[in-house]
Amino acid sequence: MEKTDLIGLHHITAITSSAPKIFHFMTTILGLHLIKKTVNQDDVATYHLYFTDDMGTAGTDLTFFDFPGIASGHYGKNSISRIGFRVPNDVALNYWKNRFEQYHIKTDSIQEQFGAKVLPFYDFDQQRYQLVSDEHNSGLPGGTPYRHSPVPNNVAISGLGPTIITVSQPDHLGNILTSVMGFTKLESQGSQTLYELHDGGHGAQVIIESSLILPDSIQGYGSVHHMAFRTPDTDSLKEWIQRIQRAGLHDSGFIERFYFQSEYFRAAPGVLFEIATDGPGFLVDETYEEAGIHLELPPFLEGQRAAIEANLIPFNSKEE
Repeated sequence: MEKTDLIGLHHITAITSSAPKIFHFMTTILGLHLIKKTVNQDDVATYHLYFTDDMGTAGTDLTFFDFPGIASGHYGKNSISRIGFRVPNDVALNYWKNRFEQYHIKTDSIQEQFGAKVLPFYDFDQQRYQLVSDEHNSGLPGGTPYRHSPVPNNVAISGLGPTIITVSQPDHLGNILTSVMGFTKLESQGSQTLYELHDGGHGAQVIIESSLILPDSIQGYGSVHHMAFRTPDTDSLKEWIQRIQRAGLHDSGFIERFYFQSEYFRAAPGVLFEIATDGPGFLVDETYEEAGIHLELPPFLEGQRAAIEANLIPFNSKEE
């Protein structure tokens, strides 16, 4: 593996109808750590909430926007259609099945996907998720479970896992994954094909699902905005920007996000990818003890704090 190769999944950003409700769902039910409570830097009337492992490790991060006034999304093709999370083993899936029943969370049955047991489930917006068992997995390690989680460490979510992208032109997206981004095509089962970065296992896998029957997806709350992949540092990111541009893909160029740097590009209709650096991380501007409690703004937005706070609906994210 070369220094500039993509490492694995970095984060996924989804859209929610309610910042307070998604905070409760992600922390109280899923046991994740709200490590950063900030705003969407491109739309500062919108929260940007980062839910991670204990320390905000790259590859463990599911984030949410709550765009004011947005309508419900509609599941369909040409979208990132199901978010994957990793859990340690098959026994953990049974724990989660029972936990979801306790909290009246909708699930499907435990099933098998490319040799791994998975448990699909849904949140209050009908956002689509799956827990994937690491029982037979190898490759990138997961993160460290949140130390204050209500979920026991031995069954806790350890990071992002195989995520499904449903498209009408799977060969087009597959070619971008392999020829541009460095993925390897592993195997196909029915309408799904598994791709992986550098033997990274579940922390470096995406699944392309082919569909001509589904209607086109409509983005809104309950849908995914984009997914990001890890690159080590700013120098490697700049090389990726050149590579994306040489491939002729519509891209953003270099973006400074303060907690990381990134580049966005359109990989297929309805599918927005990002390449993001592993650092500097989420604790550059607050302590671990204060993380996620207060609204944090990067330095280039601090001067707008009063106006930003006036347009946000405040909610208490201090865990009792």
